[in-house]
Amino acid sequence: MVKINAIEVAPERGPELEERFAKRASEVEKMPGFEGFELLRPVSGETRYFVYTRWESEEHFQAWVKSEAFTRGHAQAAKDRGEKPVAHGSAVLAFEVVERVGAGS
Repeated sequence: MVKINAIEVAPERGPELEERFAKRASEVEKMPGFEGFELLRPVSGETRYFVYTRWESEEHFQAWVKSEAFTRGHAQAAKDRGEKPVAHGSAVLAFEVVERVGAGS
């Protein structure tokens, strides 16, 4: 299961978003069913950042969203921010992995 949070960020605030992610609370890594996380920076033809996460199942993702760890992680971001949010919109996209190929496969 792949979940992508497409985050609308003004181009001049991209570095700030990246810095905030670098300082995040790292709660998601401790969750059962979590398989990976990537923050993707737009390069050409796109202005949104994508937060790409992989999960063992939809149930594992939902357990994360409903967890105290999720609340703590996002509360830490809000506390550290001390100013208005970097993002001005977002959408969560969901995909099932049909095929996965790795290096050397």
